[in-house]
Amino acid sequence: MKVILFDLDGTLINSTEAILEGFKVTFEKYNKPYPGDENVKKLIGLPLEIMFFKLGIDENVDEYVNTYKMHYRKISTKKTKLLPFTKEALNKAKEFARLGIVTTKTAKYSKELLDYFNLTKFFEVLIGREDVINPKPHPEPIFKAIHFMKANKENTFMVGDTCLDVLSAKEAGIKAVGVKWEYEENLKNCAEIIKENVLEAVEFIEKF
Repeated sequence: MKVILFDLDGTLINSTEAILEGFKVTFEKYNKPYPGDENVKKLIGLPLEIMFFKLGIDENVDEYVNTYKMHYRKISTKKTKLLPFTKEALNKAKEFARLGIVTTKTAKYSKELLDYFNLTKFFEVLIGREDVINPKPHPEPIFKAIHFMKANKENTFMVGDTCLDVLSAKEAGIKAVGVKWEYEENLKNCAEIIKENVLEAVEFIEKF
């Protein structure tokens, strides 16, 4: 049976509004100038500590991350939406594959979102930032999901919207399918297969 591992942000859900608010509140708390929505959006998908570092925070990064998480958790369900075709894609995928989530988002908060949208039932495994030492684009998160699911790499696919997802899949020796979101131009630099949305990605995998 095929195995499909999904990224979360930009693949199944749109939590950009919540993420941006979390960063704004955090920078305000520490009296630092907010670097702007576009600069934050370019980094979505990276671990929070790396995002803050790339946005100019090079000390006490853990404090910034914790402040962000405290605020994000309050607003995440209210300010997150499912992307188009997410439920259709998961229902379709469940017909022929076993499913998992591999994300750089904190697993604890990811599960809260999956529960909120009644999506938890689709997935056998959820690998988040705290579950690994090396996040995507390192292959460790995918290796961990494969190990947990006792999956065959030859029948395992990664679906995601950034080069982090694609590179992680390639390093892990599995096939990657990119989906268009806000990072389509970057995705073209790393992905051989790019679909319009997650449903088209699932339909492609079914026929592969």
